[in-house]
Amino acid sequence: MRKFLILACLTLPTASLAGIWEAPKGCDVFMTVQAKACRVSHFYTCGADAPGDQWRVDIDQEGPFFYSRIDSEAQWIESYDPIKQTLDPSPADPASFSELLASGIDTWDFNLSRADGSGSRATGYDRLTGKTVVIDGISLSQTEVEFTEFGRDGTVLRRSRGNEYLNPDWRMFFAGPGETDLGDGQWVPIDGSPVEFIFPGEEGFLSTQPKYDCDALTANAPATILPASLKE
Repeated sequence: MRKFLILACLTLPTASLAGIWEAPKGCDVFMTVQAKACRVSHFYTCGADAPGDQWRVDIDQEGPFFYSRIDSEAQWIESYDPIKQTLDPSPADPASFSELLASGIDTWDFNLSRADGSGSRATGYDRLTGKTVVIDGISLSQTEVEFTEFGRDGTVLRRSRGNEYLNPDWRMFFAGPGETDLGDGQWVPIDGSPVEFIFPGEEGFLSTQPKYDCDALTANAPATILPASLKE
């Protein structure tokens, strides 16, 4: 049910019978990423958006379950899960990809609003560790990240900590190993690290079938240390 709700709110086509994901009209996919935790993601840009904006759709064994859009600062703008969630205007401390690259650390503090009338506040930081990893031939800088999301009443909704990766040329983050607490005080290990980067013309580009960690236990676990709705 969730994927149909998301597709309906975005008026996007469903995946074809051949297992190839179709981008919305006016949009172009530039990369597919097969990741751990049974997820495949497609990254795309749309002509109607502001320069530098990028979209991502996440797909698991049931189909598309999450869409998100970031800007040129890798600042989260909106997402659908399936409820639409947007970044509130005038953040107290906007996320800044440029600041992270320039100083080695970037703090952030911003509010989010959902279409159902609820909202939350997200605070945290990204810090470059100085380490570089190579995944499927792509060099990525490792980051340390900590994140807390609060409800409007101050209740802790979610916490995450661990590592992510970034590519300075693509101006985007990728999930990594860490742990998350969904508000019950129990830290659960998670790892949504990328495994394959697939580009137009390569086998597996636009595939709707995730390849890694797709056993029943992993498929039901949280896929990212810092949810795509907030950072990636």
